[in-house]
Amino acid sequence: MLDIQSVRKQFPALQRQVNGRTPVYLDGPGGTQVPQCVIDAIADYLGRCNSNHGGVFTTSRESDRIVHDAHLSIADLLNAPSADEIVFGQNMTSLTLHLSRAFARTLKPGDQIMVTRLDHDANVSPWVLAARDAGAEAVFVDIHPEDCTLDLDDLRRKLTPRTRLLAVSCASNAVGTINDVHSIARLAHDAGALVYVDAVHYAPHAPIDVQDWDCDFLACSAYKFFGPHVGILWGRSELLRTLPAYKVRPAADTLPDRWMTGTQNHEGLAGVATAVDYLAGIAVGGKFDRDFPAMSGRRLRLHANLSAIQEYEAGLVRQLLAGLEERPRFRVWGIKQPDRAGHRAPTVAITDNVRSPLQLAESLASQEIYAWNGNFYALNLTERLGLEERGGFLRLGLVHYNTQAEVERLLDALDRA
Repeated sequence: MLDIQSVRKQFPALQRQVNGRTPVYLDGPGGTQVPQCVIDAIADYLGRCNSNHGGVFTTSRESDRIVHDAHLSIADLLNAPSADEIVFGQNMTSLTLHLSRAFARTLKPGDQIMVTRLDHDANVSPWVLAARDAGAEAVFVDIHPEDCTLDLDDLRRKLTPRTRLLAVSCASNAVGTINDVHSIARLAHDAGALVYVDAVHYAPHAPIDVQDWDCDFLACSAYKFFGPHVGILWGRSELLRTLPAYKVRPAADTLPDRWMTGTQNHEGLAGVATAVDYLAGIAVGGKFDRDFPAMSGRRLRLHANLSAIQEYEAGLVRQLLAGLEERPRFRVWGIKQPDRAGHRAPTVAITDNVRSPLQLAESLASQEIYAWNGNFYALNLTERLGLEERGGFLRLGLVHYNTQAEVERLLDALDRA
């Protein structure tokens, strides 16, 4: 389905030699590598039409068009009903803090906000702080420690008519667990709560459909799906119109401007639109087109191509999990069974009963294999698993430009660690 060599040729970083070796990039969960087309788009913006928005002259009008294209691109990526529902900002954390601050103004004592122990702290602390500032209560949903999946029975027990919002991730950035957002959103809505979804880790791995999932807000970051450092927020238009936005007076009160504070990163938005076009342009054939009968054009290509990426990456993670199963010195945290690869992102967290995560990362780095160690801001998860004082995990993050040969090279390097 995927022509991996053609894909890899588009990424300058993958052609690099360091100490006589081609690096293996398993650091994608912290930020993916970028194709040449994205680099070119950013440089072209700065060299050709670098200007602020809203002017009557050529470069400003060109800049406005590029920003508008970025809104249209992300609407296609997320299957959003309108490009006006797409908000850009510094990063997902800043956007979530911005929205949670506004949402706190609608809370009253006795209300509840629900967060989970599986999530990145960017989808936890902003809501805990919002509850604190409003005199409301923050409630944590637990996990099943044996496979790091969300405890849905605990979620059902804790949802009450006082729950105003549930913040939940599509996929854990630490252990890869994928949540059934559609079912979780239905549970929350039945209790009268809104749903805020963190899709940062999910976005490079599989198609996103905010309409099918029936969530109320969704946030992600372009630098996690082969683009520049730009944060993205989608919200239902009626909510974005009625929540009390913190904004300066001259800023328009229409969507999406009332939520986009200050001048945006226009060159970054040029890169965002091109990163979306990169995903839409990957040649994978038409195998998955029939799964999206209501879509056409770029929207269809994105969702079909991301389905092909998901299938390819599932094969890589099955290979990695099978290899780790043959190496009992390493413990996999999260879903371990290769036949459950469809329930996890291709992100595998391990510990070693001999070496610390830092020592493992250093050993891999000495062999030009790049992987992160620590808690990756999933602090509630490492605390729940008792791993915070032990240095967290070693995180092995696969994306679609990785190969079976790189997985084998990783396993050999772990044997030498």
